[in-house]
Formats: sequence, C-alpha cells, structure tokens
Amino acid sequence: MIGLAYAADAVQQPGALMKFAPLALILVVFYFLIMRPQQKKFKAHQEMLAALKVGDKVLLASGFAGKITKTGEKFFTVEIARNVEVQVERNAVAAKNPE
Repeated sequence: MIGLAYAADAVQQPGALMKFAPLALILVVFYFLIMRPQQKKFKAHQEMLAALKVGDKVLLASGFAGKITKTGEKFFTVEIARNVEVQVERNAVAAKNPE
C-alpha cells in the first residue's frame, strides 16, 4: 500500500512550458496562415491605390467599373458612364482594371 503511494508521487506533472506549448503552436500557425497573408494583401492594395492616376480604369467595391477623371488625397472622381461621374473614397477602389 505504501509502495503505491510512492509510485503515485513519482509521476511527474508537465511543466508550465509544456502546458502552454500547444497554445503557442496554434498562435504561430494562426499568424502564418491568416495574419501574414492578410498583411501582404493589404500592403499590395495600398501600393496599388498610391499608384493610381487619371485615366486608369478601375473596379469599385460596389461592382461598378469606370475611369478615374480626378484624383485627390481622400477621394477619386470616377466616370462610370458617359457624363456620369461619381466621387468615391480611395478605399472603395477594389482593383485596377487591366483593360
């Protein structure tokens, strides 16, 4: 009976580092699979917005396609049809149209 008590005491519990290792591994995987690609995509979008100029054809987040007629610090003026111009925020431009 006493030998059983010593045997139970001999089992070592994992250290604090080993308890948090799975959580740390999940956070590292989360960073490399989700956060890092999103940061790269955001940076590429910001560079694309900075490079836009008058005459570029763009696709807006709302689905409209048009041509930039005026640029400003915060807004673009985009012609979406003949004699129809709309003013949109820079972030409303989803992509540059290669056509």
